[in-house]
Amino acid sequence: MSTKKKTVTRLDSNYMQQYDAHIERQKKKKKRLIRRLVLFSIVTVIVIGSMATYHVNQRALQAEKKDQYEQLQDKLATLKKQEENYREEINLLEDEEYVLEIARTNYFFSKEGELIFKIPDEDPSY
Repeated sequence: MSTKKKTVTRLDSNYMQQYDAHIERQKKKKKRLIRRLVLFSIVTVIVIGSMATYHVNQRALQAEKKDQYEQLQDKLATLKKQEENYREEINLLEDEEYVLEIARTNYFFSKEGELIFKIPDEDPSY
């Protein structure tokens, strides 16, 4: 390939000035379009990124709340069972014979003519 010099001379006519102005306007339009598209792309990426971050944070928060809910459900079940045991204990304490039996075993109350011997619960050390 050989390099040739341009031998065509440019004429400075009114048409050429208008054509140059038209080409310059087209270049400016294209430049503005590219700037607008880049700006729109950046704004879109920022919006999508912030929405994705918000979504991930919400999912993490929801998982944390779900774990907390399950723990509270377990605690509620335990407390209900404990309440049931207390109600049963209350019903038993309304019986006079049961109360006397507890008093005999825990506080060493005895019936008339009855002797109580305390035996240690510990194993001997030998």
